[in-house]
Amino acid sequence: MVELKSDTALAAMREAGRVVARALAAVQETADVGVSLLELDEAARAVLRAAGATSPFLGYRPSFAPVPFPAVICASVNDAVVHGIPDGYRLRDGDLVSIDCGAVLDGWAGDAAVSFTVGTARPEDTALIADARRALEAGIAAAVVGNRTGDIAHAIGTVARAGGYGLPEDFGGHGIGRRMHEDPHVPNEGRPGRGYPLRAGLVLAIEPMLTRGGRDDHRTDPDGWTLRTTDGSRAAHVEHTVAITEDGPRILTLL
Repeated sequence: MVELKSDTALAAMREAGRVVARALAAVQETADVGVSLLELDEAARAVLRAAGATSPFLGYRPSFAPVPFPAVICASVNDAVVHGIPDGYRLRDGDLVSIDCGAVLDGWAGDAAVSFTVGTARPEDTALIADARRALEAGIAAAVVGNRTGDIAHAIGTVARAGGYGLPEDFGGHGIGRRMHEDPHVPNEGRPGRGYPLRAGLVLAIEPMLTRGGRDDHRTDPDGWTLRTTDGSRAAHVEHTVAITEDGPRILTLL
């Protein structure tokens, strides 16, 4: 079931989105060579605690997962695309890090992700992250009343394929509101004019995932969560929670 949100609900989701944005900013400020992924998770936890928010990630266990997710962020490094579990790994110079974070505040959820490099960035990683952001911007620009989810998918996919990037099969964005994952599914590649119609009050988490090797296949680590490229190429993941309004798309997870 798809719920169209009222103006009051969108205002509440904006507050949850601000918490997510602050958590992601805190993680980026903490990230440095020698810092562990667990320390990044604690930086995000501190922001959620201070805001009186809870994490939709912590304890989350979808049907594919062997165990509940144990952290408040997904920390995916280098060839990990999404769903990386924070552990004692310490960041190294040149690592490409993707952080996904969510928050629930007053019963409403926000969800966003950011990719960045630590220390000395490789030029190809800088380009990958920039293109992932461009794909996200294109998807957001297509999130207007009268379009469909296929238009968002087509916009993202066009940018990704033009850069020679892969898009992990079966992964993409989703509706969001009272729960982190709601209908409809938002693919990262598709045909324009197809899919669920976009109406005012619909809120979507739009999240391109680009892999530099150009392949769409992937593998899952023994932990049952971490998704990696099969060829070892690096990946970037960016995301915003976006409301469809009569005045155009409204990003709810900006600072």
